[in-house]
Amino acid sequence: MKKFGDRKDGIRIKMDGFDRFLYYLKPKRSEAEVYISRKIDVTNLVRYMNDKKKDNENLTYFHLFLTAIAKLIYNRPLLNRFIIGGNKYARNEVALSFVAKTDFSDGAKELMAVIRTCDDDNLDSLSKKVYDYVKKIRGNKKSDADGVVQWLGRLPKVIMAFIVWIIKRLDNLDLLPRSLTQDSIYHSSVLVSNLGSIHCGGIYHNITNFGTNSIVVTIGEIKEEAMVVAGRVVSRYMCEFGVTLDERIADGVYYAKCINLLEYILNNPELLEDRVDAKIVVDKI
Repeated sequence: MKKFGDRKDGIRIKMDGFDRFLYYLKPKRSEAEVYISRKIDVTNLVRYMNDKKKDNENLTYFHLFLTAIAKLIYNRPLLNRFIIGGNKYARNEVALSFVAKTDFSDGAKELMAVIRTCDDDNLDSLSKKVYDYVKKIRGNKKSDADGVVQWLGRLPKVIMAFIVWIIKRLDNLDLLPRSLTQDSIYHSSVLVSNLGSIHCGGIYHNITNFGTNSIVVTIGEIKEEAMVVAGRVVSRYMCEFGVTLDERIADGVYYAKCINLLEYILNNPELLEDRVDAKIVVDKI
């Protein structure tokens, strides 16, 4: 049940003295960014993908990565927090977002996509959700959030700046209608950018000061590389990840363990077939 101080999208959490000090020291999300770059061995994931594609031709690496990120958030719940209006909140859902193009031409429109997970989702159900959502987008069925963005973009600059200022104030007060935030990438648990599809590496991507999104993940291209393992040169598939986080929602030790757990999940892709809320117990992470 919603209590005083809660938002439609989150439960208010009491902030201690250090949390409050850090907020007033860095009140903007962009001022509290932490960037982590990690190249992860995904050889087991590639083998798993090759096997799964035999039964599901619509399956993509992006589906696997999204499911892995969902499992990570369920297992490391501090990642699903956000700070807005000087208060900290625990998000009441796990929402994965990305930007999808209507087609792959240079001038194609970009539309926002938000996938909401259920506790019993797994790779099969999430991949279907993503596939169906992208198919809807490719059919040019815009969400309310996309429609508002397109409308704002056609206004004179002065008017647009004033309206955006009002929208930000309303968002801080949790007065924006649900129809404008439910399909907004700026109000999701994590924004994921699949750069591997355009043959790019994982890069740094900023976090915006608007909305409640606290994490941006960029995923690079999977490449075969020569590595030394136990004194022998072997060929492994590697993928570069760029992760930008709001340092005010958790500490560095917690973040380091999160990246290690993500690597563990990708090295054990069979875990993706379990429910996303299934607890993963690892002795040393």
